[in-house]
Amino acid sequence: MSNAKTVLVTGSTSGIGEGIAKHFASLGHNVILNGFGDANAIETLRSSISEQYGVKVRYYGADAAKVSEIEQMIASIEAEFGSIDILVNNAGIQQVAPVEDFPVDKWDAILAINLSASFHTIRCALPKMKEKKWGRIINIASAHALVASPYKSAYVTAKHGIAGLTKTVALETATFGITMNAICPGYVWTPLVQKQIPETAKTRGITEEQVINDVMLHAQPTKKFVTIEEVAALAGFLASDIASSITGSMIPIDGGWTAQ
Repeated sequence: MSNAKTVLVTGSTSGIGEGIAKHFASLGHNVILNGFGDANAIETLRSSISEQYGVKVRYYGADAAKVSEIEQMIASIEAEFGSIDILVNNAGIQQVAPVEDFPVDKWDAILAINLSASFHTIRCALPKMKEKKWGRIINIASAHALVASPYKSAYVTAKHGIAGLTKTVALETATFGITMNAICPGYVWTPLVQKQIPETAKTRGITEEQVINDVMLHAQPTKKFVTIEEVAALAGFLASDIASSITGSMIPIDGGWTAQ
């Protein structure tokens, strides 16, 4: 379609990122997938999105922890499509442990993937956006960009950093037709959250059922998980022209968690 944009969604081979990629494809935009996983499964995902929505879908396996791979990915995308119109920084990992026991290598990896990768994708994609005088950048942050929880020092630190990055870039790009916002989900039912449940149960010495009811959903007054579709729809709205005055915002979608 003539008004199709080019959308890069990092960490989009599963979970929230996959849902966001599919949503933008459903709107008629060309999508670039990025992330890890089984090669055959990723190709099946790529081809199915392309066939279902009639858009171009590409896949780059760039490691979000490696600057050179991020730079190469964005250069390749721009060589084919001209520019990245909509950038969604979603790649993320998690580790749960007390500060004194927190694995140093996991701290470094979380900061690299959950925070520094967004800096690198933004700095690489911005010049072309500025040339076109149009762009949308959306960071998938977390309620943990606004509040903290025990045993998640690296994740909370990274997401608070994303908040600062979001606000700073919004101010720098305010006169270029570019918006920069962050979506702050509460607990979304994804593979990442499902993986946290046994880890948190072990760390806190409680059952997995208690983790769900007394730790995760205890924080959310609605007592239900946020859905991937809800997050994807919000991303789509923020990328639309009608949202052009929304920039520098940290937007919770957390069942009321951060209202408390």
